[in-house]
Amino acid sequence: LLCGASNFYGAVFSRLGSAGYMTQLLLATKLDPMIMLIAIMALIFVLGWPLEWVPIVLIIIPVLMPLVREMGYNLTWFCTLVAVTLQTAWLSPPVALSAYFLKGVVPSWKLQDIYAGMMQFMGLQMIGMLFLLFFPSLATWLPMALRQ
Repeated sequence: LLCGASNFYGAVFSRLGSAGYMTQLLLATKLDPMIMLIAIMALIFVLGWPLEWVPIVLIIIPVLMPLVREMGYNLTWFCTLVAVTLQTAWLSPPVALSAYFLKGVVPSWKLQDIYAGMMQFMGLQMIGMLFLLFFPSLATWLPMALRQ
């Protein structure tokens, strides 16, 4: 049901030209593409707290894809960056849904201890995001090698 509704929403949004209009509007601001990309990742990160990845990938990403394409970014790199951002948001407070799932599996563990364990991994995720952001070839070398 969610996939069908998301596809319908995306189709209507595209047919109305809203994604193209939004792309032109944002490009007209003359902001540096890297600043816009960081803002997009921040939006995805914040949306990743209360939402699961499915609605974000099916609703938000198709709206942002024309903008990313117009800015000249590699779409494989962008999608990898989105995946790492969503995984980091899934682990991070204030919501950290994965912590509540783990608490449900092991009720004797304190939520505070679960967060403490997750913070170390989240720090590594953030470092990985920065590496991906500033060294795009980390995400694109394998697909490029497989194409040859």
